[in-house]
Amino acid sequence: MSAFPTNFVRAAIVATAAVSVAGCGINSIPTAEEQAKAKWADVQAAFQERANLIPNLAAVAKGAAEQEKGILTGVMEARAKATSIQLSADDLTDPAKVKAFQEAQNQLSGSLMGFGRLLANTEAYPELKSITNYQMLQSQLEGQENRIRVAIRDYNEAVRQYNTEIRTFPSVVGAKVIYGSKPMVPYEAVTPGAEVAPSLEGKI
Repeated sequence: MSAFPTNFVRAAIVATAAVSVAGCGINSIPTAEEQAKAKWADVQAAFQERANLIPNLAAVAKGAAEQEKGILTGVMEARAKATSIQLSADDLTDPAKVKAFQEAQNQLSGSLMGFGRLLANTEAYPELKSITNYQMLQSQLEGQENRIRVAIRDYNEAVRQYNTEIRTFPSVVGAKVIYGSKPMVPYEAVTPGAEVAPSLEGKI
């Protein structure tokens, strides 16, 4: 008797078993992936809202000396770079692209903190107290930093769940055989404490 039929049957059984086992993760894998992508969209929206607030800093800077307005220029340049680097949901498995996006956003965060330290010296710039929208802008920026922090936390949790799903049996079979799933990259702070929303009270 030829070994071909036996080998064929054996291969068919293995393939059937693999598909059967993978069935447990057929729905859970794309569900977890779409959840992580949705949370990433929230992160992008939070960063964009912050970028939309930054042009209002120009009004706040009117009381600063000319040589110190270079700090504001740095903020605007960092904003331009941060908004020019786009990271789509399909790029979330590419560590290099995620890192480039993180670095641009962290550069903007650093510039904002530098500008905040400048404006904290209200004795040098008493005019700030008379700007009608000063308190409103301060509150909006602080609130936006908090929203960014929460959005990143929620995204990282969704990524953790997805990455765990595609590595855990039996879903790992479906992840490899059916979807060719790759781990997503969490949004990591590149500087100590960068993941914690700063208090802007008395700074901006």
